Amino acid sequence: MARGAGWQGFGQALGAPALAMGATFLAFGAAVAEAGLSLPWALLCTGAVYGMAGQLVLLQVAATGGAALPATIAATAANARFLPMAVAIAPLLGRRAPRWLALPFIAITPWAAGMRALPGLAESARLPWFLGFALASWCAAMAATAAGHGLAPNLPVELRAALLFANPLYFALLLAADSARPGVAPALLAGVLAAPLAWWVGGAWGLPAAGLVGGTLAFLWTRRR
Repeated sequence: MARGAGWQGFGQALGAPALAMGATFLAFGAAVAEAGLSLPWALLCTGAVYGMAGQLVLLQVAATGGAALPATIAATAANARFLPMAVAIAPLLGRRAPRWLALPFIAITPWAAGMRALPGLAESARLPWFLGFALASWCAAMAATAAGHGLAPNLPVELRAALLFANPLYFALLLAADSARPGVAPALLAGVLAAPLAWWVGGAWGLPAAGLVGGTLAFLWTRRR
């Protein structure tokens, strides 16, 4: 059952989720090439950071010759949203030590798919399914980064900017489809209300600040109701 669940998750990731991730990472690979950085740098950044906000922070610092330590701190802050995501999905992955294998793959697309699919699976099949889905997503991100780096001269700046929003848009559509589930609608509304805060704070701390405020508002709203 476990092996079958893993292949099932792998296959399900190769549809719309892989296309959404691929579009975003294609744009990232092209941006790295335009900044004059190498393909190995792009692949290392995608494979190790695996979060577009943190990757863009690192790219900006690397392209301008910034220091490594501040860049690492900024990228960590930009990807701080993965911590509550990991806490939320952890109970669905079982109580045994192998669930720690899922940690490197906590990202928007695998997390959103896991939160929808895992409750309907047998407990023994949940971790294999998630690892299969996450591994396919990670491979799609790596392949798209390499393709974007090679196709950079053929991708206009406007197209790259649009492609960067493909994966967040896919995530937003998943949330909209689940808006009837408890807690989802308040989270969506609170996120919209808190979004201007990300613009106002700016930099690496804008997104975590907006997420903290919006998430707190959604939690308090749901708890009160």
